[in-house]
Amino acid sequence: MTRLTGYAHGGGCACKIPPGELEDAVRGLVGQPSDDVLVGLDDGDDAAAVLVGELAVLSTADFFTPVVDDAYDWGRIAAANALSDIYAMGGRPVIAINLVGWPRDVLPMELMTEVLRGGLAVAAEAGCPVIGGHSIDDPEPKYGMAVTGVADPAQLLRNDAAEPDLPLTLTKPLGTGLLNNRHKQTGEIFDEAVATMTRLNRDAAAAATEAGLRAATDVTGFGLLGHLHKMCRASEVGAVIDRGAVPVLEAARVALKDGFVSGGSRRNLDWVRPHLTHSSDVTEDDLLLLADAQTSGGLLVVGELPGHPVIGHTVAGRGIQIR
Repeated sequence: MTRLTGYAHGGGCACKIPPGELEDAVRGLVGQPSDDVLVGLDDGDDAAAVLVGELAVLSTADFFTPVVDDAYDWGRIAAANALSDIYAMGGRPVIAINLVGWPRDVLPMELMTEVLRGGLAVAAEAGCPVIGGHSIDDPEPKYGMAVTGVADPAQLLRNDAAEPDLPLTLTKPLGTGLLNNRHKQTGEIFDEAVATMTRLNRDAAAAATEAGLRAATDVTGFGLLGHLHKMCRASEVGAVIDRGAVPVLEAARVALKDGFVSGGSRRNLDWVRPHLTHSSDVTEDDLLLLADAQTSGGLLVVGELPGHPVIGHTVAGRGIQIR
């Protein structure tokens, strides 16, 4: 098998520009004002939302370098990850287009076909047509999608709508960043990580909107702590996390012990550390796990969703406490 992960300097959402650097770069940029913009640039939410008639139209794009060596699985993971931004807003994806960078003189085009086939399979599962796209000759392979969705404006899930004294629910286990990094370094395959990353957040999003919940985000490259910090900051609330309640892929605990922590995860922790307090028995490894750079992670929802673990709660004030 061609080791796709060997053709990229990073993998999956761990190859994002670090959150602190990104915020510095875009701090002075503003969008064009419009009364129809429901969710714009202000709080770094998962997708943009614009009012068109009686619908909120959602728009997002996400792509990354290979996170696994299997081309078909990489396509599936990248598609599920791109669709997740729509689900994180409480929406339904209605159309997608492919975004592809490919080193055509290095990797066979047949591999690119497999990547696209994987993306089509997950989009079909989501009921989202993939119509066209854009490709470039690129030194590193990259794949993802730009996705358009729709939602009821009254049922949008937003990262600035959290209120204090509510449960925090996480719908997928952590640890894909650690396992992806181990896979890249060693070639070991972790089926549980692939299964988690290819699972759509559709049902969790539908359950949240049906329950009347209002605040959510998806947990991807900035880790649980990074995305929680962004939501708390946007909503002007704090949070308490019970680390023992956070679901984790078991193989990821071994990968953590063996030192397979990505640079992206360490940068996530550095960025959010000034906003953390924790009890004396919380270790550096505990923090690195909570900052693990996820690819196609679950939804972090303010409120309780049956069938998913409650990992903490929101509080009045600022900052994140870990116990």
